[in-house]
Parts: sequence; C-alpha cells; structure tokens
Amino acid sequence: MDFVLWNRIAIRVYRLSKGKTQDPAVNVNCSEFEVNNWIISEFIFQKLVPIVGITPYPINELALMVAAVCRLKPTHIIEWGTYIGKSARIFYETAKHFGLSAEIHSVDLPDEVDHHEHPREKRGMFVKGIPAVRLYQGEGVETAMEIYRKVSKMCRPLVYIDGDHSYSAVKRELGEVIRNMPSASILLHDTFYQSAESGYNVGPFQAITDTLSNLPHEYKIISTKTGLPGMTLLYHL
Repeated sequence: MDFVLWNRIAIRVYRLSKGKTQDPAVNVNCSEFEVNNWIISEFIFQKLVPIVGITPYPINELALMVAAVCRLKPTHIIEWGTYIGKSARIFYETAKHFGLSAEIHSVDLPDEVDHHEHPREKRGMFVKGIPAVRLYQGEGVETAMEIYRKVSKMCRPLVYIDGDHSYSAVKRELGEVIRNMPSASILLHDTFYQSAESGYNVGPFQAITDTLSNLPHEYKIISTKTGLPGMTLLYHL
C-alpha cells in the first residue's frame, strides 16, 4: 500500500479510536524538533487556508507556525505587528484545533502613529470578537514586556516578531526578548536572504545573524529558505 495513503488511514483510525485530534508532536523527549507533517498539512489545507488564505504566509510558513505551537506548546503567545490579525488567528485556530491552552496577546500601533503599514480600522479584524485573543495598542516590544511581567512566573512563551522590518528595529526587539524573556521561543517574519544586491530588505536576516553570533549555542534554528518572505524559529529544547 502507498505509504502516504497508509499514513492517512492510520491517522483517521487513531482519531476515531481516541475520539480527539492527535497531537502532531513526535518524539517529545528527543533533543530535536519533530512533528507529524501529515497531520499538520491536513489541518492547514482543511481548516486554516479557508480562513486565512496563503498571504502573507505561504504554505511552508503556515507549517512552521503551526508546528511551533504544537511542538513547543507555549502557555502564552505574544506578538506584535498584528495588522489585520492573520497571525493571531493562525495561532488561535491551531491551539483550538489541537486542544492546547495558550493565551494569545497581540499588539499593534496606536491610532495616532503614522506608519505605512498601519491597519487603521482594519486592525485585528481576523480576531475581533474572539475572547482568547487579547488585542493591545502600543509600542510592540515594550507592550510585550509589560504583558510578560504580569505572567512570567508561570509562562512558557512563544514570541512572534513581525513589526518594523528594519535591521535596527529587529535587532533591538530580538535583543530585548532574549535578555528579558530567556525561556521564550521566537518566531520572526520576513527573514529570507537573497543577497545585498537583490534589492530585498535583508535587515531581519542580518539582525538575527548578528544577534546569534554572540550566542552561538543558545538557540536551535529552523528557517524557511526557499523564497520570500521567509520565517525563522529560534527555540530551546
């Protein structure tokens, strides 16, 4: 029998026998990151894409976002760069589908700030009315730290950085998270690197590279490297 078909049958039989969705995390006592990609793929195509589509997150980035939540099982997800709320909705749908308890805190710009990516009246439209997602307005990393200080004693955070994609901003924000939230796993968006001559903003990639050069053994790294826009996960296991 075809292996993929066999795996799908096995997944469905397991679910019917247990009456619930199978945890995609695999070999959880191993030092390496591993998930069942068939389960995650099925969720993405059947549940997630109909809600959020594939922009700005193509399939490989959706897979990394879902995998990070399922494998690392954060108690709190703190993000900034909310925009219209697609990333927060992805985290919410993932936690709900796989039966995970994670508070989601999403930060975006205050109304009075002028920025070319300011969502204005569309801010957080994908998550409005969902009690499990808490929306804030303020400076991204500063507001994130305020949230973290209130919950830090029992917190296993996943931080998602998708604000201003300049080198200086990403380096500052990443540095703040590493210094003040040492147990946090960190997802960063727009991290694809072509070359300095490509014309694409290489600031986030360079900020990650320069920051981790001083922390060579602190984090394991998973990146989507096949093309734009790119996503990187930094994590401890």
